[in-house]
Amino acid sequence: QARETLQSALDRKLNTNVAKNILFFLGDGMGVTTYTAARILKGQLQNQSGEDTVMTMDTFPHVGLAKTYSVDFQIPDSAATATAYLCGVKTNLNVIGVNAAARNGVCRTQKGNEVTSILKWAKDAGKSVGVVTTTRVQHATPATTYAHSASRKWYSDADMPDSAKKDGCTDIASQLIKNIDIDVIIGGGRKYMTPRGTKDPEYPWDFSSRGKRRDGRNLIQEWQSMKTGKVAHYVWNKTDFDAVDPETTNYLMGKSLFEPGDLQYEADRDPILDPSIVETTEKAIRILQKNPKGFFLLVEGGRIDQAHHAGQAYMALHEAIAFDKAIAKGLELTKDEETLTIVTADHSQPLTFNGFPFRGQSILGKSPLWATDMLPYTTLMYGNGPGNKIINGKRPDIRNVTTNYIQFSAVPMKSTTHSGEDVAVLARGPMAHLFSGVQEQNYIAHAMAYAACVGTDMRHCQSESLPPLGHSTFSTDWNGSGVTFN
Repeated sequence: QARETLQSALDRKLNTNVAKNILFFLGDGMGVTTYTAARILKGQLQNQSGEDTVMTMDTFPHVGLAKTYSVDFQIPDSAATATAYLCGVKTNLNVIGVNAAARNGVCRTQKGNEVTSILKWAKDAGKSVGVVTTTRVQHATPATTYAHSASRKWYSDADMPDSAKKDGCTDIASQLIKNIDIDVIIGGGRKYMTPRGTKDPEYPWDFSSRGKRRDGRNLIQEWQSMKTGKVAHYVWNKTDFDAVDPETTNYLMGKSLFEPGDLQYEADRDPILDPSIVETTEKAIRILQKNPKGFFLLVEGGRIDQAHHAGQAYMALHEAIAFDKAIAKGLELTKDEETLTIVTADHSQPLTFNGFPFRGQSILGKSPLWATDMLPYTTLMYGNGPGNKIINGKRPDIRNVTTNYIQFSAVPMKSTTHSGEDVAVLARGPMAHLFSGVQEQNYIAHAMAYAACVGTDMRHCQSESLPPLGHSTFSTDWNGSGVTFN
């Protein structure tokens, strides 16, 4: 097997094409430990031992590491990291789409420090663009594709202090329909789009699901009116979602949507009511790929991170497996010759994998070795989080506990913090070899843009598009995304 793998590596040829499409898969909180544990669980769910299971991610030929720290913190959050890998600029904790001159929660520092994302660069280059997430579409990762905000928490105007509004800042939800003409938007977060008190169509009895906006705006209706003359669909349930024909659809706002806030965990999802991340990814690609100039699509497995924050490895690993299936669907619908596919994480989580379990032992089970307090412990544990339950100086006895539980944590906290180790970056397709080595996280945006000839660095497509030397000059449009020929 090793010799076959070696020969495969020797036979590999670099793909130096210009990337027509970019498929960017972001596993929020999917550190290497989560990646490894999900691989094992995937196999074990298929009645295999699991350790030698091959994830779709495992088939990517080029792998690197990204350093995730932010400008002001050793360990980052999803806002600072998203600004790095989407906008190409490292920044501070809790801010999105702005550089490090902006300060968390201080509106006046936002002005003049906005940075644009690769989604905008792709749109300016004539490509179709989309965002698919399992969180609310106003959450840090998806929001960074289109918004600029001194606080990632300004989901709607109701979440903003009066001082920020007075200084001219706007909420993230309102920027969703204003800043960039996004072709496909799929995720949760509809309560941030509707006026305060608006009953949710799916949960009309639930007050927490009702509209939050204090300005009286219905952003969903505004989005629909902006698309007059186009085939634009707003859907919030699976029946309507399934009825959307990608071949005739120009715009889709879905799931925003499908839930008032974040979507259901994959393990809890009702397949009759809610489409999977595989289904939403497929629908997005089929709509976007009609553009002859190609597309950029961000697909976020956002609830991997949220499950980890709750100390629930079971939920997190099932989210990661569903995410891997979405990656497989993306590869099935596109061609390596023209599509650069990237898989990475924004940051890791304090999940540990320990204890000398036997080969094939349940990844969600317990180590065969007991601790010095003569009690068992799980193979997966957290460095901190809600799972710390020391009672009278003793850990809980989990001999009769099933695998779907909150794993023990060393330090008691209501929610886990992130962890700061490097994250994997996996790539295949045109110029995928650029993603090898250990790089700063903000390098990712620049490498993707170079491969696809979007943004300001157009060197990769000059050899194909420029006339012979001496017949033309060109200048780069630094405010846009193209090369201007003279």
